[in-house]
Amino acid sequence: MRFTNLDDLLSHDELGISDWLLVDQDRIDGFARITGDHQWIHTDPDRAAKEGPFGSTIAHGALTLSLCMTFLTDIVQVDNVTFVVNGGFDRVRFHTPVRSGARLRGRVRLLEARRLPGGARLILRTTAEIDGERRPACVADHILALYEQTPDQTPD
Repeated sequence: MRFTNLDDLLSHDELGISDWLLVDQDRIDGFARITGDHQWIHTDPDRAAKEGPFGSTIAHGALTLSLCMTFLTDIVQVDNVTFVVNGGFDRVRFHTPVRSGARLRGRVRLLEARRLPGGARLILRTTAEIDGERRPACVADHILALYEQTPDQTPD
């Protein structure tokens, strides 16, 4: 969702829902290469199908959490915001494993906002929903500070 400015964003509770995103084995393997986490439950489809509790490989929890950032960036776009400072995650919960081949989407809500000089400090809740599952994969509360472009910063 595109917001015209910070005040427009702050006037909403429900900020939007992303498109579905496929979490396939290639994405999981790529994440394993980047992080060095090659645990077989993530990277060995044959073994995971035979020995694992989920019948297939599953995405790393950290991959699911990082996709919450992707969903947030897709959903929340604010005109006149020049930069964002990531304050971290206040609360993260993993509810349902994400099996290889599942589709995820993000749902973002504004939980809390406080104006700062030139911007605002927000707590946004991103819920990573799994297509066809009752419970979400992940619920994460993200702390961000967004800063607006002031009139004296307007490009010529």
